[in-house]
Formats: sequence, structure tokens, C-alpha cells
Amino acid sequence: MNAIDYKSIHIGQTFTLIEKEPITRVQLVKYAGASGDFNSLHLVEDVGEEVGTGIIAHGMLVMGMISEGITTLIPRKYVRRLNVRFQKMTYPGESIRVVGSIIEKKKNNIIVGEVQAVNQENDIKVKGQFECVLP
Repeated sequence: MNAIDYKSIHIGQTFTLIEKEPITRVQLVKYAGASGDFNSLHLVEDVGEEVGTGIIAHGMLVMGMISEGITTLIPRKYVRRLNVRFQKMTYPGESIRVVGSIIEKKKNNIIVGEVQAVNQENDIKVKGQFECVLP
């Protein structure tokens, strides 16, 4: 990772942080085991069909992708805040890309950015803002 500092970031700077492989059912099972979230909507086809959604990915899995994306650009020790809102359900087979931009530079080396997790059709799955204090 290249060194990043307050002076090297400018307002309006956009970036693609990461592009993930398509979400698989195996990934959902592994995430359930790691997170303890064994909600049947994430794992059992019959339950998903019964409620009309089919199997859906864990929202926190996608949020984790956003966190991974931000820390790909900015080391975790500089991230002070991340707020997100879930927009749409994410399904197995969708590929998530995390994109963002810098929207504000504040005093004391603080930057504010917007970030989104979008699928291959540019549907926004999760969006939010982050704040970092850079050297």
C-alpha cells in the first residue's frame, strides 16, 4: 500500500476500492459460521422461497466488504467512523464492487468520504460515509 496523507487526498477524488468475486452459497455458510448468524434466509432455499426473496446474503457481509475496501485505501488505524445504510438485498451470484469518493476535507487532517457497495449492474446495495484522520 502506498503511503497516504492528508495532502495527497483531494475533494472529488474517486476510487474503486475493491472488486469481489461473485458471492457463493459456500461463502454464506462460512460467513454464518464466522458471524454466528445462521438465519435461515441466508442458508435454506425453501425458507427463502417461502418469504419470496430466495437466499439472500448477510447484510453485514456486504458491510464488511465496504470496510475492506476503505482499509485497502486508508490504513485502519486512521479510520474514525463508518456509517452505512442498507439499500437492497444482495443475492448469491452477485459481484460486489466497492467505490467511493472524497467529499470533504476538514481541519486537523480529517477527511470525509462517501462509499457504496454496488453489484455488476450498478445497483447500490449498501452506501455510507466514512471519516478518517490522516497523517
